[in-house]
Amino acid sequence: MPEPVGTVLLAAGRGTRFGANPKLLSPLDGKPLVRHAAEAAVAAGLGPVVAVLGHAGEQIRAALAGLPLTVVENPDYAEGLSTSLRAGLDALPGEITAALVLLGDMPRVGPGLLVRLAEGFRSASVAPSAVVPVRDGRRGNPVLLNRRLLGPGIATLDGDRGAGPLLARRDDVFELPVDEAGVLIDVDTPAALAGLT
Repeated sequence: MPEPVGTVLLAAGRGTRFGANPKLLSPLDGKPLVRHAAEAAVAAGLGPVVAVLGHAGEQIRAALAGLPLTVVENPDYAEGLSTSLRAGLDALPGEITAALVLLGDMPRVGPGLLVRLAEGFRSASVAPSAVVPVRDGRRGNPVLLNRRLLGPGIATLDGDRGAGPLLARRDDVFELPVDEAGVLIDVDTPAALAGLT
């Protein structure tokens, strides 16, 4: 039985560039944007899934209804993504040493990619600090974080940033080449959403 890998689904942001309506509730292929990412996380079957909610929390909770995941409210979501990342990681069981960080606005990331990121972590001879998908020479998302190596640093993150500042200074990040364009596609505007349909 392989070591479980947790998933933190970040679904708390305001999505201000999207306009007045909650971005993560916008329909894509007949379901809310956020549900695509959540279903991929559950279908990967890697370990516990934690969804971090904030803006439009009750509506997003309803959009995730019926999925086997844990919902955590982040009362500090307006202070930026870093607060949601910490809330999600803190909600995972302590024995979970690695966690995928999945953005709620990346509907073209499928379960197969999540499994490959986890396998990259599990098969490394020396545990990396992170596993990052790379397409066309660019780092994308989701990112798998090693909680043991990055734990103290994650506590220092602030503002609207994820783990990028921590990883930029490290030489033990495993870059996993991937073909999926979805690792570089997040939906920030209505035009970006329209481009996916």
